[in-house]
Amino acid sequence: MIGCLCLHGFTGSPYEVEPLVTFLKANTDWLVVSPTFPGHDIGNGRMERVTYQEWIQTAEMELRALQRKCDKIYVVGFSMGGIIAGYLAASNKIDRLVLLSAAAHYVSVSRLVQDIKSMVQDLFKGNLKENGMFQRYLQKFKDTPLSMTFQFRSLIRSLRPYLKKITTPTLIIQGECDGVVPKKSAQYIYNTIRSKNKEIILLPKSKHIVCHDVEQEDVIRHVYRFLTDTETDEVKGEVTS
Repeated sequence: MIGCLCLHGFTGSPYEVEPLVTFLKANTDWLVVSPTFPGHDIGNGRMERVTYQEWIQTAEMELRALQRKCDKIYVVGFSMGGIIAGYLAASNKIDRLVLLSAAAHYVSVSRLVQDIKSMVQDLFKGNLKENGMFQRYLQKFKDTPLSMTFQFRSLIRSLRPYLKKITTPTLIIQGECDGVVPKKSAQYIYNTIRSKNKEIILLPKSKHIVCHDVEQEDVIRHVYRFLTDTETDEVKGEVTS
């Protein structure tokens, strides 16, 4: 049996990879799991204070559970989950690795400037409350203790050196309009990992949460093709948000 572990990002939830998880469950007989990292199961409240080591331990426990049941393991990681997925691949036998908007670097300054410019324009037009980007930034600021941001940055610094130990076949997908993780992060990962079988796909229209963005279908079909060696036109099933 094949086991597929899908990891979400910082301040997020399994929702971030849910369209991919749903598609894989509908189109394979794999055991697909998507855990919630400690401190992230918050509903409408603030994140709970935890350490970044607890996020790593959760991923490792889920991996061990899959290894007990499956003879092949695939790991998919989004954003922070991508860096943790890379660590798992560097430290364990993983058959395939998929990194979505993986946060080897964090915050694209140029894209952030464009996002802020958009918010300022809406401010002067009196439309700021309708600006979805502003609402997301505001919500994350309200719900995320500063200590958790420090934990996140510590995790990136701690796990980034493991990238050079990765030899697993790897697919890297990155949105070119991502204002959270810059495009250079994907290129850095591609240049750093030692995998002989590696592929990078840049999405010209997508921002950070690529599984829910305008090129969602492309993302899911690229991942499916990479994990199954199945060409796009052979993929069955609907892709939905």
